[in-house]
Amino acid sequence: MTQEDDWDRDLLLDPAWEKQQRKTFTAWCNSHLRKAGTQIENIEEDFRNGLKLMLLLEVISGERLPKPDKGKMRFHKIANVNKALDFICSKGVKLVSIGAEEIVDGNGKMTLGMIWTIILRFAIQDISVEETSAKEGLLLWCQRKTAPYRNVNVQNFHISDTHLYACFFLMRDDIVNTPKPDEKAIMTYVSCFYHAFAGAEQAETAANRICKVLAVNQENEKLMEEYEKLASELLEWIRRTIPWLENRVAEQTMRSMQQKLEDFRDYRRIHKPPRVQEKCQLEINFNTLQTKLRLSNRPAFMPSEGKMVSDIANAWKGLEQVEKGYEEWLLTEIRRLERLDHLAEKFKQKCSMHESWTGGKEDLLSQKDYESASLMEIRALMRKHEAFESDLAAHQDRVEQIAAIAQELNELDYHDAATVNARCQGICDQWDNLGTLTQKRRDSLERVEKLWETIDQLYLEFAKRAAPFNNWMDGAMEDLQDMFIVHSIEEIQSLITAHDQFKATLPEADKERMATMGIHNEILKIAQTYGIKLSGINPYTNLSPQDISNKWDAVKHLVPLRDQMLQEEVARQQANERLRRQFAAQANIIGPWIQTKMEEISHVSVDIAGSLEEQMNSLKQYEQNIINYKSNIDKLEGDHQLSQESLIFDNKHTNYTMEHVRVGWEQLLTTIARTINEVENQILTRDAKGISQEQLNEFRASFNHFDRRNGMMDPDDFRACLISMGYDLGEVEFARIMTLVDPNNTGVVTFQAFIDFMTRETAETDTAEQVMASFKILASDKNYITVDELRRELPPEQAEYCISRMTRFIGTDCPTGALDYISFSSALYGESDL
Repeated sequence: MTQEDDWDRDLLLDPAWEKQQRKTFTAWCNSHLRKAGTQIENIEEDFRNGLKLMLLLEVISGERLPKPDKGKMRFHKIANVNKALDFICSKGVKLVSIGAEEIVDGNGKMTLGMIWTIILRFAIQDISVEETSAKEGLLLWCQRKTAPYRNVNVQNFHISDTHLYACFFLMRDDIVNTPKPDEKAIMTYVSCFYHAFAGAEQAETAANRICKVLAVNQENEKLMEEYEKLASELLEWIRRTIPWLENRVAEQTMRSMQQKLEDFRDYRRIHKPPRVQEKCQLEINFNTLQTKLRLSNRPAFMPSEGKMVSDIANAWKGLEQVEKGYEEWLLTEIRRLERLDHLAEKFKQKCSMHESWTGGKEDLLSQKDYESASLMEIRALMRKHEAFESDLAAHQDRVEQIAAIAQELNELDYHDAATVNARCQGICDQWDNLGTLTQKRRDSLERVEKLWETIDQLYLEFAKRAAPFNNWMDGAMEDLQDMFIVHSIEEIQSLITAHDQFKATLPEADKERMATMGIHNEILKIAQTYGIKLSGINPYTNLSPQDISNKWDAVKHLVPLRDQMLQEEVARQQANERLRRQFAAQANIIGPWIQTKMEEISHVSVDIAGSLEEQMNSLKQYEQNIINYKSNIDKLEGDHQLSQESLIFDNKHTNYTMEHVRVGWEQLLTTIARTINEVENQILTRDAKGISQEQLNEFRASFNHFDRRNGMMDPDDFRACLISMGYDLGEVEFARIMTLVDPNNTGVVTFQAFIDFMTRETAETDTAEQVMASFKILASDKNYITVDELRRELPPEQAEYCISRMTRFIGTDCPTGALDYISFSSALYGESDL
């Protein structure tokens, strides 16, 4: 209650009160007159000429009255001038023929001052009608005789014309015609103006309160619509992306699968990061909206079904699970295709060598040349067949290897498995047929073996030694041309060691070659010595000394080629090792850096040093530093891409994978954004609740003292914190408080909930009852309000907002179109679509 509200007209007339309050009344008048650059010393003398009284009433009316609408004010002025002109004409005064609108707008020769002067003449009855005919006489008269009247009455007329018709000419004679005006009358007169203006101030306050409430509701509705739109777009993107990531249809070629991996890398680098920011911004908008609703005493915002923050988090979690499985599947498929390509090439080489060896063998085994052969020829055929059986047994391992490779290709789901199976089946069938034919030929030769006695031992020995040696050279050539796949320096070193061991066996192999060639030389020597004419064909084998020499030269040629191939692979593995170390060096820096920043952000959020604005500036600096660090993440992504292009899938030099770094980076961005949002909400709470920085620091210090869970308190810690702050808590009261700070029954109390509780009972918030009372003032104490009243008392935007949402008033004796402001006010604070 102010000093002005204490003025009462009856109290001013009380003699006992007069002496005590004279000085107070004079001080109150001077507090307003100082705004006009003057003051009073003596109530009777200073108010007698009306000038200071006029200034006082102007100051009071300017402070109390709402600023009139210019259009409405002009309308009222024109109406009043018409009345004044009619009044002057009724007194017999003839004025210049001009309209009231031209006088009000200042376009005519006669001014409003002249009109009021003429009216004052008749009010005072101090001059004749004829004297008012001249403008000069009017002005002279106003300056000479009627200045007090003019000061008093012009102000009376102006204020009465605008707002208070009842006050016109109320105190004229008491002030002007009295040598010493009565100070009680003057004080009563001034207090009447104050009380008259109080109603206008009350209506203005009510209108301002309604505008404020409606503005809050409109802003909240806009935030709700933005949240719904952003949530729908994010969920739709997740819905479209998951089927793409769930597609596990494998490609048949390595190039196609690598293209899938490149598409997935583009998704992680280009398409997903903006969605991560949208998800973070969505959570920030939701928290900000809930804070604003809570601060404005509105119910919490409940998004549409399926669009809760938890729904979006679950959808995002499902996306990340599918995403992780998709990447693992891609890498597994690439390894599988790499293995398949290696096995397919190896299968083709072994099949080609086997088919080359078996070419024509069936025809040879099917021949019946022994029927017309001589004894020597038959024995030769028998030995030749024995050598073939030895060679056949030596090739059994190759057939088994071909079958094993074909089986592995089938197990790994090779895309051309049908061709592999057909070729393998053909080789196996041919092998079985060779075994059958071999057995049949042996049986035939054994039947006639008794007919033949002589055998050339040297040819037989050559054949027996040449065949295994030839088979060894075939194996050596196969091993020297064998394709290999390794993933580390250790593996290639193992191959180099095996190759060195093979080269160590070459001297012994050369001795075997010389021994075999020595048998052939011995045959030639015997034939030359005893004059035997040789046909040039060993009856026991198709291998000639030239074949042995050629294959030996081929083996010696392949050895340095194998050395070169192994050394090239060593260089490639060394390059891969450099890539591993390069990636590990950066990852071992970036990983701990992210963890350190996470800890620093958590420390800033609980540090009570400095104001919230300083914390905000500090956090924004952290955020800028983090954003500037993005180039290091991008460089690490580049090294990771080089590693994957080089088919490097493991790294023993670091525990940080690219996936760990990506997840940590996303969590760091989300954490700093959430922390900044929490501080922003604390600033909103502080400003809305009127909390000083010292109070907020005190609340934060108390919270941190009992906080053992990094930003959250258990109920027992919260109870201890309240007791330490002077609360006397029983079980019932503490249970009530817990429903306020933990409405979802999560079992923890956050710092924001703690601040809300500490400030809720002392904060000044608007209520439905206050809004109803404000509308009732605008409706002149009626239970309904009209469209015209809303448009007259409220700004256009706020008025139309109310008109579009208020329901029709149900009741008797009310005009058509009356609106129910009571249900509208209740809906503002309840669960509704407003």
